[in-house]
Amino acid sequence: MRVEGGVREGMRDDVLNRIQPVMQAYASLHNIPGIATLLAHRGQIVHFAQTGWQDAAHQTPLAADTLYRIYSMTKPVVCAAFLQLYETGAVRLEDAVAQYIPAFGHSRVMVETPLGMRYEPLARPILVRDLLTHTAGLTYDFLEDNPVAALYREAQLMGYAERSLAQLTNEIAHLPLAWQPGTRWHYSLSIDVLAHLIEIISGWPLEVFLIERIFKPLAMHDTRFSVAQEKMSRLAQMHGCPDVAVSTLSQIVAAQEQGDHQVRDVEETYPARRLATFARGGHGLFSTMGDYFRFAQMLLNEGEFEGVRVLSKQTVQLMRSNQLALDLLPFSIGPVPHSGYGFGMGGRIRIDAASCAFPGANGEFGWEGAARTSFWVDPESELVGVMMMQHMVGRDWPEREFRALAYQALKC
Repeated sequence: MRVEGGVREGMRDDVLNRIQPVMQAYASLHNIPGIATLLAHRGQIVHFAQTGWQDAAHQTPLAADTLYRIYSMTKPVVCAAFLQLYETGAVRLEDAVAQYIPAFGHSRVMVETPLGMRYEPLARPILVRDLLTHTAGLTYDFLEDNPVAALYREAQLMGYAERSLAQLTNEIAHLPLAWQPGTRWHYSLSIDVLAHLIEIISGWPLEVFLIERIFKPLAMHDTRFSVAQEKMSRLAQMHGCPDVAVSTLSQIVAAQEQGDHQVRDVEETYPARRLATFARGGHGLFSTMGDYFRFAQMLLNEGEFEGVRVLSKQTVQLMRSNQLALDLLPFSIGPVPHSGYGFGMGGRIRIDAASCAFPGANGEFGWEGAARTSFWVDPESELVGVMMMQHMVGRDWPEREFRALAYQALKC
């Protein structure tokens, strides 16, 4: 993939040419092995660069076709796939999840009281919409703001890759909820449950559905839940803080304070080797800059890319619309609030630009992953931005510098 001559119309070349040096300086300052950035304007790639190493020990530089573990950037892909089923009438957003997975009909909510834990019955069923918007009452292993997360850690819900998606969902269904459905936004394994719904409703394994309905139509040839043996040389090495799949937020913060930048082997929790059991909704995909750009540009184009329609315009608009009531905002992951943002289906949506910490217009949609991969699409400015690293978590966030330069580069 390259930037074609003449496609920078509407952009300032002098600013675009500063992106790579700024990323190089940032990587050197923060001991990040490599950063890749891509910016597209009005459907044309105006900047695409890699700086640093795919494998620092062997001095292998990042390349245009480097493969990355994209962690939670898997979520928007799975949500888009699920919405294809919604479009066909095979499922409704108001359906109870228990209609498809009966064990969720017996869910209870764990409540901490001065006298100990007690269990409350559901005030209402968990709905499909709740899964899409992280309001189902589920949680994540690494979070520590509720007692249910400790049960997730005990069950190794994120840390054991050998179980199938059906087995994972069954374990989640038999654990209590942390909150009543619909009462709180809380980052969670809900997209993994949604992924298993894709399997139940379509009758296809998740990866097969994604290949046939998303990856083939968009020519995303390198995006899969594993890496083929002949492509292993293209896989970027992981660095940074302890593996988020087997760590708590406090452990990650402690490692950050110590400046932990060592190489991390995450193969046991995020296997690149082919496992028949490994497919997830909330993480698990491997992808390239070029592949993910095609997916992001499809979202900006309201469901179409290079003459192929993946979703209807109306469905993409629904996906990119805030689904949360104002009393659930701002939503937070751990102690970090996303001020100025609502939440759509699979990603954040900017609803109050004045409250946000970085530039952009209302309507901007995007998400990021634990290894600091990220993307955004901005319909008003007609921009797509994609950034890839393989550096586990971190308080420094070069996406902000990338965004600042991207918007400064616009001529109007």
